[in-house]
Amino acid sequence: MTDKTPTTPEMSPEEAAGRALVARTSFEKEAVWLPQLAVQHWNAGQMMIEGKTFTDCLIEGPAVLGIGEGVQFDGCNMGTATDVRTLLLTPRGPKAVGVIGFKDCRFVRCRFMQIGFTGPEDTVAEMERGLISAREITDKAAQQAEQKAQAEAEGKAS
Repeated sequence: MTDKTPTTPEMSPEEAAGRALVARTSFEKEAVWLPQLAVQHWNAGQMMIEGKTFTDCLIEGPAVLGIGEGVQFDGCNMGTATDVRTLLLTPRGPKAVGVIGFKDCRFVRCRFMQIGFTGPEDTVAEMERGLISAREITDKAAQQAEQKAQAEAEGKAS
């Protein structure tokens, strides 16, 4: 007699790694390739990345990060741009296609590379104000340091 019990095929190492990535709630001091993180979540039936904390991570694109409810950025470097507004995209409709959505996630001291940001208009506007203010503070501090170094150099030359 043959056993007719249905069997579950073994999970491939790639699928196991993907499921483990989706199950994680914290990432610390590591590079996170955002397109891979998104695809693994989508494969698991999760269209948004939710409830995760990223600390001291490098978040890599290319990608557009959708800022949903409860997303926080604490002490992060949002990317390199001459004009910080080029990092921000404003949706033209009720939804944005091709965006990797985040909800209830926290980014602490992370660096973003080749990442654009979008979300509700008020969220994008608030982020713009914060980035411009931070840029002005950084530029002013750099200018003061340069003036101090120049004054010290002139003092030693005389």
